[in-house]
Amino acid sequence: MAARSVGREYLEALLVAFVFATFARTFLFQAFEIPTGSMEKNLLVGDHILVNKFIFGPALFDFEKRLLPLRPVERGDVVVFRYPRDPSQDFIKRCVGVGGDLVEIVHRELVLNEKPVPDHSYTYHFGDDPRADPVGLYEVRPRDNFGPLRVPPGNSFCLGDNRDNSQDSRYWGPVPDELLKGRALLIYWSVAADDPDLGAPPRGWLDRTLRSLGRLVRETRWSRTFGMVR
Repeated sequence: MAARSVGREYLEALLVAFVFATFARTFLFQAFEIPTGSMEKNLLVGDHILVNKFIFGPALFDFEKRLLPLRPVERGDVVVFRYPRDPSQDFIKRCVGVGGDLVEIVHRELVLNEKPVPDHSYTYHFGDDPRADPVGLYEVRPRDNFGPLRVPPGNSFCLGDNRDNSQDSRYWGPVPDELLKGRALLIYWSVAADDPDLGAPPRGWLDRTLRSLGRLVRETRWSRTFGMVR
């Protein structure tokens, strides 16, 4: 009876943990891996982040708004959302404009409601120098010159921090609020791209496991671990 009772307690504990993890993933937090360089140098390929899923959640009653830390999306939030052209894909960008804002990009500079935005602390440019542009593409391409566009109510205008290498609202328009999944919160792990094994092939499962652990230690970017997303 004692052994059966202990086994049942373990089973109940596992079930509770599973239910809690499912609830947390569905309603509270979700893990997300950065797949591209569109948010460099703030978020790197291989960063694993936690996303606060309930912050933009709808509230049915006023007491929910008073008790829970709910709020609408704000300028500067790094958000995860379903791609408007293919909702099966998740994208991550920075909200730079909300409903009613007038957004414009003039010679790579973000202008919001006719005022330049001092975003140089998080915006990254790596592309060609506009002064070396003999055919005049710099003047017409949406990457460098866009708008002005008035963001519709209930939408967000989202850009990648890596402005020269990001598919974002400049190309496919504002993001409806109902597609927002949450706000990026924390980098809980960051790992560089895998490098091919060098030397002789692994000998057995133990050698393979040790090599995998060694690669994990070498390639983890420890300085980024547990860093807040800004």
